[in-house]
Parts: sequence; structure tokens; C-alpha cells
Amino acid sequence: MRKRVLFLALCFMSAFAWSQKYSQTETGIKASISDKQYDVEVQWFNPNSLRVLKTPAGKTVEKNSISVIAKPEKSGIKISTSDNGDIVMKSNSLIVTLNQKNGTMTYAKADGTILLKELENNKAFTPFNDAGKSTYTVYQGFQTDKEEGLYGLGQLQNGQMMQRNMTKELIQGNIEDVSPIFQSTKGYGVFWDNYSATTYTDNEKETSFSSIVGDCIDYYFMYGGSADGIIAQIRELTGEVPMMPLWSYGFMQSKERYKSQDETVGIVKKYRELGIPLDCIIQDWQYWGNNYLWNAMDFQNPLFYNPKEMIDSIHGMNAHMMISIWSSFGPATKPYRALDPKGLLFNIETWPQSGIEGWPPNMEYPSGVRVYDAYSPEARDIYWNHLNKGIFQLGMDGWWMDSTEPDHFNWKDSDFDHQTYLGSYRSVRNAYPIMTVGGVYDHQRAETSDKRVIILTRSGFLGQQRYGSNVWSGDVQSSWDMFRKQITAGLNFSLTGMPHWNSDLGGFFAGSYNTNGSTSATKNPMYQELYVRWVQFGAFCPMMRSHGADTPREFFWYGKAGEPVYDALVDAVKLRYSLMPYLYSTAWDVSHNQSTFMRALFMDFINDKKTWNIGNEYMFGKAILVAPVLHAQYTPEQKQDLLKENEGWGQVKKDNGTAIWSVDFTQPKDMEVYLPSGCKWYDYWTNEYYEGGQNLKVTTTLNKIPLFVRAGSIIPIGPDVQYTNEKKWDNLIINVYPGADGTFTLYEDEGDNYNYESGAYTEIPMTWNDTSHTLTIGSKKGSYNGMLSERKFTVRTPNGNEKTITYKGKIVTVKM
Repeated sequence: MRKRVLFLALCFMSAFAWSQKYSQTETGIKASISDKQYDVEVQWFNPNSLRVLKTPAGKTVEKNSISVIAKPEKSGIKISTSDNGDIVMKSNSLIVTLNQKNGTMTYAKADGTILLKELENNKAFTPFNDAGKSTYTVYQGFQTDKEEGLYGLGQLQNGQMMQRNMTKELIQGNIEDVSPIFQSTKGYGVFWDNYSATTYTDNEKETSFSSIVGDCIDYYFMYGGSADGIIAQIRELTGEVPMMPLWSYGFMQSKERYKSQDETVGIVKKYRELGIPLDCIIQDWQYWGNNYLWNAMDFQNPLFYNPKEMIDSIHGMNAHMMISIWSSFGPATKPYRALDPKGLLFNIETWPQSGIEGWPPNMEYPSGVRVYDAYSPEARDIYWNHLNKGIFQLGMDGWWMDSTEPDHFNWKDSDFDHQTYLGSYRSVRNAYPIMTVGGVYDHQRAETSDKRVIILTRSGFLGQQRYGSNVWSGDVQSSWDMFRKQITAGLNFSLTGMPHWNSDLGGFFAGSYNTNGSTSATKNPMYQELYVRWVQFGAFCPMMRSHGADTPREFFWYGKAGEPVYDALVDAVKLRYSLMPYLYSTAWDVSHNQSTFMRALFMDFINDKKTWNIGNEYMFGKAILVAPVLHAQYTPEQKQDLLKENEGWGQVKKDNGTAIWSVDFTQPKDMEVYLPSGCKWYDYWTNEYYEGGQNLKVTTTLNKIPLFVRAGSIIPIGPDVQYTNEKKWDNLIINVYPGADGTFTLYEDEGDNYNYESGAYTEIPMTWNDTSHTLTIGSKKGSYNGMLSERKFTVRTPNGNEKTITYKGKIVTVKM
């Protein structure tokens, strides 16, 4: 009996000892892991998301996240201790366990199904000297299943859909935008909240993050049950997506660069004369003058003699203007002179390196251009004050924020010792883009609510979606291989929760296609084919923007009406505009319902494992499957293939004495497309009906890429216009695709202000009942100034049935 009592007493004392190693807080727990000599704090933000903080034993770390703006809260978490001393935290959807002996966290669904486990961490904190500050290199490994798909990390140019079996150093760059976050096909995501250079490793032993500097291990675990659910959790933590202006979803024309006010205005005039839809012209660099005046935020170039008149002229043609601004300033500029005395400029080598234009840079005349400290509130104030007075008050519509990594050439380790407002540059380098972009957004929002912020930027970090930013993939090469890589780059970027993304249509560096002068690529069939296919892909990106160097990008350089290349380019833009009601309603779904434009196939077809690693097709919105043509069909992909005397590649003809290679672009070709299982599909062009779960050989032409519509979809088609708001949506075609039940919400608002945040918008719900073949157009919800009180809807099905009804805001049922 005495032995039994002693045994029970020892058990009680042991359990009491374990219980004393942790304490409950308002939002979670704190615990000490004596064997590992670190402390753990768990903060719950909601029943699906929590933060894990690990700090060296006895150290207090106050760390405010740059990305996460939500606050931890009481989430009804039930906390207990298991028989072996584990701390068990339960929500409605998760069971999270902390092993107090080895410090590992285990994440499981409410039914006990394991989602993710930490690996026992023997190298959590390695001492590191950060510019004289004693801190750590921090590491955490996880055990993931070999079969699960992992995605994200930002925009990488590795061509991989799954981010598995790789080691990648995550550092912001010109063509790669990084965020240390991944999500899994199991329905969870992990965000490693660190802004220093970070190594992601995935192999048979571990999936891990290791950051060069950090005072603590700091990461967020999010469970959503699906890719959409994870993205919803990301947005709840790091910020929702504001509505972009309607016009920003129209076609944008740009190039490196328009060299005068007259040229910029002239491009818009030419597009209007030719009847090519256009909503925005973008002005690249040097409108400020020379390199010593770099990014002056002022029109000092005499060829831009009246910038207010320029902007007004563009507005008078019902177009908008976006302009290039940078994260650095030349020594002769007013912003430089305001920032420098306050110590708000970096001493790193950046673009442009020389004050003299030309390549290579003439380093006998250094430019003196310096990057500003975007981490500093005062620096961001100075930046906006000059931007506002010099450009915004002239009526500028949007910002092209270039070099937001920022550019950093010939870097030395000592460069990162520089002390920013938030600590060493080494410790915060990857967060530079969110700081500089956020500064412009916040200031413009404070200035006015009459014009929505639209920022095109070259780099991004998680949370940037809340700042009206659309990231583009940088100065990518013009090649088929690079074109293919943009699909996986855009999809993985979108899977981090940041939905607005695009690329330079045609690639930035096109000089390799110039065989006889700077415009010869426009007559080179190899580049013509690549450019057409890239533009067609751009029609199904959140932003459709043509841009690049070395050769013109305006469509009129590529032929004239009736010629196949020119027609294919124009047709792609017109297709984009015809889908504007669908696109803008999808934008609302992104903003209001935490959805995504470019959707990796597994997002909608998780049960079809063939979709998990497909990186050459995607859904655009929830209805349209896009299969870009990613291989040359009419020309060779490589120049060396032409050495075979052009055999099979067309003929050489003379044009003003110059040999020009010609190709017959009128012949149909074919390619293979995979249709995911679980639903039926319609060919967008022919309305032919197909079962899912099969590879299908389809016919392509130069002016058409494979597009398929999922059965049950409802797609509104807009009017033929030259710019987005030329005509009201008072006579829309509503294409209904039978084969499954379906819903769609048509969204409308005032287009370019923030009144929608106060409820100034309308939603028209549409529901298709496949059993009764009935479309119900529900009562309109909401109102805004200028909304239509009456309109016509022409409902069509693929078999040719068509009915036109008058809609006055009340429920209407259409039997097809």
C-alpha cells in the first residue's frame, strides 16, 4: 500500500512539475524547454491560425511583424496537459501539441489527422554578430510527407510548379520576388516571419527555413483545409486586397522608353486611330533629365515641356497614365538633398552606376545615386511629399515603382551593416519592397479617396497585397524558355496570397531577335510568334501590360489589319475587353471573398492528383481554363536551328533590299491539353463538350490559344469598346455552360474611388439549375451613383439557345 501511495505521489509531483513549466496567457501559452534551452510562446489569432515564437532561454524579445497586421485574440482554445506532459491546445479545427521535453510542435486536424510536425531542433540558435549586435542565425525544420505538394515562396524563375527537392536562398532580386511562405495540398500553410536572407530546404530529411539573422524563431501556422482556405487565412493575418481601378484591368502599353511628351501622347493617338483598345500608357525613366537628376520626381527633361498638358491630353482621349518612380535619387535632386542630411540614404552601389548614359557604365563619372531608407517613416514622408507636389497633383493616375528590391550591385557584406530605421539592412533586406510600396499607398490614401491607388512594382513581400500593388516579374529575357517559366512564377506567387501579378509581355530583353537594326525583331517571325503567344497569355493575367527594351512593342509595328501577326495581337486585347465584366467581378471576388485570379489547377481539382504538378495550364477565375501556347509552332525556338538552311521554316524574301524571313502563320497547328477530372468541359471557341480526366489534342491557330470552360459556369460578355468605361454594361451576353449547377455574381461600382468601402456597389447574383435548365437572375443588391436601373441580358447556351430579357433589378427566371 505504501508503495502504491508513493508511486501515485511521484506521478502527481511529476505531472505538477510539468504543469509548472508552462503558463496560460490570454491568447495561448508560454513554456520553457529546458533540454533545448529556449522558451516557446504560442499566440492564437483565430481557431485556424497561430504564431510560434521561440527565444533563447530567459531572453525577452519584442518583435513587431512587418507583414502581419492582425492581433492575437482569445479564440476559445482549450488547453490541457497529456499524461506524458505534452501541452495540448484544441480549437474547433486544430489540435496543436507542444512536447515539453524536446520542444517540438505537432499540428493535426480536429479528427487527429497529422498535418505537420516540427523536427527536433538542435541548431535553433547559432550566435551571429550583426554589425556589432549579438544575435543569432535561426533555423527550424519540419517533417513533411513525400507525397504532399508544397507551393509558394514567391516568384521564382526555376520553372517548378511544386517547390520540392530543392535548396533555395531567398533574396529579393530583379526577376525573383521572395516571401518565406509555403502551402501544402494537405490544406495548411507556414509563414516564416523573417526578413533577412533565408535558405529554404526541402529534401527527404526535412523541409526547413534558416535565416542569417534573427533574435527569435518566429513563424505562423495556418490551416484552411484548401488552397483558398489557406489564402483566406493569409489575408486575415496580413491584410485584405483593395479594389484596383476598373481601367487598370484594361490593356497597358509601355516600352523602354518613350523619349518625349509628343511620343507618349502620340502612341495613345495612334491606338485610338487604329481602333485598338487601350486604357493606359506608361512612361518609363529619364523624363526627369539626366542621371544626376535620377528620379527627381520632376519633369526636367526639356522634351517633356508641359507635363500637365501631356496628362490632360491623355485623359482627353479617355486613357490613363502611369509613370516610373524609383527607390533611389540622384545627387542633384531635391529629395536627395532633403534625405541626405538626415542620414536617410544608403551607401550601396545601385542603378544607374554612371552619370553618363550608355552601356557599359562609365565609372569615371559615377552617378552618385543612392537608395533611400524606406524603413523610416520620415523618409517615406519626404518621398511622398516630393512625389505628390511634383507629379501626383498634375493628375497622374498610377505608379510604376521600379527597383523596389532595390538594385544592389557588387555588394559587400559590410553593405548590410548599415543601420536602417528598423535595424541593420541585413536583418530587414527582404522587406524593402513592402516598406516603400506601403509608403506610397498609405500617403495617397491619406491624400484622397477619389482615385484608387494602383502600383506596378518589381518586387513584393508577403502583406504587400494590402497596398494596391501589382508585382511584375522583372527584366526577364525574351525567350520561349523564360516565357514558360512565367506561368509557374505567377502561379506560385499567387499561392502566397498576393493575387495581382504580371510579366513584360514579349519579355524585356528582345535584342537577340534584332538581326538588322533596332526594329528588325518586329519583322522577325521568331519574335513575332513569341510576342503573340506572350500577349495572349497576358490577356489572362491580372494586369495586361506590354513592355520591353531593344525593339518596339506597339502593335502597329507588327503589320496591319488583315495580316496574321497584327490581327492576333489585336484579337488578344479584344478578347480581354470582352471578358471585362467577368474579370472585374472576379476582382471583387478576390477583394471581398479572398479569392485568386490565377489559380493553379490543384486549387479547384485537389482530388485529381495529376493536377498537382501541372505548371503549363491554370484557371483564370473559377470558370476558364487557360492553356497558353508555350512552344513555337511556326518557327524554331533557337537561332541555331535556322542554320539548317531554313528547311521547313518558311522562305526568305527581299524587303527594300533587306533579306526578310517569312513564315506562313495561317496554317492550323495542334497541341495537347489536360482537362482535370471531376467535371465536364466546353471548348470556349467551338462549344464542343468533353469529359474531364483526359489528355486532349486540340487545334490551335496563331490568333487562338486553347481555352476551356468548366460545366456549370456563367460568364458575362461585355460590349466591344476602346476603353473599359466607354459603354455601360446595359446589354450583356450571359453565356451559361450546362452540365452542373453554378453561380456567378456580377459586380459593378463607380470604378475609380473608394466609395465601395462604404457600400457604394451592386451585386447581381445569378444561379444556374442544371436539372431544370433554368437561370435565375436574383434581385440586385446595393446601389451607387450612376448605376443602371434597367438593362438587357441575352442568355445563351452552347447548343445555340438564346433568350433576351429585360432586367430591372428584380428577380427574373429564364428557362433555357
